[in-house]
Amino acid sequence: MSVSTNLDARYGRSPTGKKRDRRILWAVAGVFAVILVAWVVWAGLDGATPMIEARDTRHSILDTHSVSVSFEVSMPAGSRASCAVEALNESFTIVGWKVIDVPASDLYTRSFTETVHTTELSNTGLIYRCWLT
Repeated sequence: MSVSTNLDARYGRSPTGKKRDRRILWAVAGVFAVILVAWVVWAGLDGATPMIEARDTRHSILDTHSVSVSFEVSMPAGSRASCAVEALNESFTIVGWKVIDVPASDLYTRSFTETVHTTELSNTGLIYRCWLT
């Protein structure tokens, strides 16, 4: 038995070991490929849910305890939603909050104007978030 063969046998380096290592490598690569494909499919289908978008168009301070907020909501026709409108003061503290229910309609984009009552003088009014209901 040569020195090389003796060392290979001692440390487990054999032709069957190389085949086993290749099989393990292919199995790991296969599992990685399956996980990658599953993630791509899941991420691709995630965009299939109906989307809703809200955009502030303007605000006006009515007095020390109210602000008028105008906004547009774009969502699939026939869907209902709710939107949270907030008023902020100079230090960006919420001083007024109102949840508005948006009824279903045949239009994709609609405009709304809401008055939000505040606890003190606000300097802005805006949409916090909208969600489908």
